[in-house]
Amino acid sequence: MQRLRLPHPVVLLLVGIAIAAVLTWVLPAGEYERRDDPATGRRLVVAGTYQRVQPAPVSPLGALVAVPRGLVEGAEVIVSILFVGGAFALVEQLGALARGAQAIVRRFRGRGIWAIPVVSLIFATFGAMENMQEEIIALVPVLLVLGRGLGVDAVTMVAASCGAAAVGAAFGPTNPFQSGIALKLAQLPLLSGAPLRLTMLAVGLVAWIAWTMRHAVRHRTPPEALQGDTLREPFSARDAVVIALTLVALGTYVVGVLRFDFGFNELSAMFFLAALVIGVVGGLGLSQGMAAYLKGMESMIGASVLIGVARGISVVLTDGRVIDTIVNGLASPLAGKPPAVAALLMIPIHGLIHIAVPSVSGQAALTMPIMVPLSDLLGLSRQATVVAYQTGAGLTELLIPTNGALMAILLAAGIPYQKWIGFAIRGVLLLLIVGIAGTLAATAMRG
Repeated sequence: MQRLRLPHPVVLLLVGIAIAAVLTWVLPAGEYERRDDPATGRRLVVAGTYQRVQPAPVSPLGALVAVPRGLVEGAEVIVSILFVGGAFALVEQLGALARGAQAIVRRFRGRGIWAIPVVSLIFATFGAMENMQEEIIALVPVLLVLGRGLGVDAVTMVAASCGAAAVGAAFGPTNPFQSGIALKLAQLPLLSGAPLRLTMLAVGLVAWIAWTMRHAVRHRTPPEALQGDTLREPFSARDAVVIALTLVALGTYVVGVLRFDFGFNELSAMFFLAALVIGVVGGLGLSQGMAAYLKGMESMIGASVLIGVARGISVVLTDGRVIDTIVNGLASPLAGKPPAVAALLMIPIHGLIHIAVPSVSGQAALTMPIMVPLSDLLGLSRQATVVAYQTGAGLTELLIPTNGALMAILLAAGIPYQKWIGFAIRGVLLLLIVGIAGTLAATAMRG
C-alpha cells in the first residue's frame, strides 16, 4: 500500500469530482420528498417517498464550477479554519507552543512514547464532546514539533490526535453532531444507551492507542533537541496565559455546542476574540498582533481550499439528483432481512454513503429518516440503527479522501495518503469489531 504513489490530495479530489459527474450521467435521477424538522432545525427526507425525476446530468463545466461552489458551501468551516488556525499560528509565532512542547518533552524525557496515551485521551475527549476535526489542522505544526522531541514520527502524532478524536466522535455518547442528531431523529433520549456507548468508547480508544503505540515503537526516531532563539527561555507564566486563552476559547465553544447550539461561526468568533487578547498579552499590541494573526491565517489557505474542493463532490451529486438514488439503492436490500443481519448490513451501507456525503450530521439528516422506519418494520431496535450509523459513518472518517479535514491534516503533516491508509486500515478493522459488537448488543435494547 505504501509503495503506491497517489497524486496531490487536491488532484485526488478533483478526480473524485469527475467520477461524481460521470455518475450523474449513468445513475437514474431520483429524489425523496423532504420536510423541515423543528426539533433539529434540519431538512429531512420523508421515508417511502423516493421516486424517479427528470435527469440532470452535470456537464464538464458544471463539474468545474462545483469547485468554487464547494468553497462557498463550506464557507463556515473554511472561515473557522482560518480564524482558529490563525490564532494557533499567532501563539506559535510568540514561541509559546514550542516552549510548551519543550516542557512536555522534558517531562517525558527517556520515556516519550508514554506521552502518546495522554495526547490521545485529550483529543478523544474533544472528539466525543464536539466532533473535533477541522480544529486539529491548526495544531499540526506543534504536534510535529512535539513528536520530534518525543522521538516518534508524524503518523504517530496524527493518529494520537486526528485518529483519537475520530474514535471519540464515533463512539462517544455526547457528540452533538453525530450521536446527538441521530438520536434526535430516531426519537430517542439524547443520553439513552450511554453505558453501551461509553463501553464502546473505552474499548475502542484502548484498541486505537495500542495500535498507535505499536506503530510508534516500530518507527522510533532519535529525539530531537528543540532549538531556536525562542527556546532559550523556559516555559513562562506568560506562555501559560497565552495557551490558556486558546483553551478557554475552545472550552467556551464546547460548552456552547452542548448547551446553546453553537456552530462554526461561534467557534470563529471565540478564537477571533482570543487572538486579539493574545496579541496584547503576548506583548505585540493590537496592531502588530492583528498583523501576525493575518499572517497566521495565510498558512491555513491550502487546507481551506482542500476542504472546499472536497465539498465539490457532494455538490455534483446533489446537482445531478443522484444522492437520493444512491441512498435508496443501498437501503432497499435491507428489507426482509432478519433484524440482526439488517443491523450489521447497515454498517457498510453507511460507510459507502459517507464517501459521497462526508458530513456525519448531513448523513444523519439524510439517512436516519429512512433507516429508522425501516428498522421498525424489521423489528430492529432503534438504538442498533443509531449505533450502526455511528460505526459506519464515524469510522469511515478515518479513511476516505472525501473527508477534507483528514486530507488537510495529512497534507499539513507531510504524510502521503497511501502511507496513512497503510497504517489506519488495520486499526479501523479493530475498531470495526468494537462497532459490530456494540451494534449486536444494541439489538437487544428497547427503543
